[in-house]
Amino acid sequence: MIETPYNAHLETQIEQISKRGGAFLTVSCEEQLNTMTIGWGSFGFIWGKPIIMVAVRSSRHTYGILERSLEFSVTIPQQSEAFREALELCGSKSGRDLDKFAAAGLVAIPGKKIATPVISGAAWQYECIVVYKQEMNDLSILAPDIGDRLYHPQTNPWHTLYYGEVVASYSTQ
Repeated sequence: MIETPYNAHLETQIEQISKRGGAFLTVSCEEQLNTMTIGWGSFGFIWGKPIIMVAVRSSRHTYGILERSLEFSVTIPQQSEAFREALELCGSKSGRDLDKFAAAGLVAIPGKKIATPVISGAAWQYECIVVYKQEMNDLSILAPDIGDRLYHPQTNPWHTLYYGEVVASYSTQ
């Protein structure tokens, strides 16, 4: 494991999230463990802290676990066929119905600073503690081209935006 500054390879990591299949957002609380694929997120520096912002819809299984734990990990895998298939599965199936780790052949390994694990393999790991969350709830303040395309109360509910302070950042390559 190689400790790295959270922003050491952002260009590559943002490209992985936005153009190459995404990243894993992992949450755990009590006996529940789940991961989902994210294709949206933001890295930044807010309130004097390194921050990763992730968006989770209230309809997702991940949402309930994250609401209880208020911490998460983000695993940005290197390109490989196995990870591509795992990202596809974790983005199309619900953890309510299946153990995504078993189905995708993923292995959870302990986080360094939080209770939520990270995903084993050649990847960049971020461990985050939620410092702020905001439920999106007002279509009138969202650009119409975004709101009209992405949010419909019955089929695509609002996201809650979770701002996680990066408390550990490292490579498991």
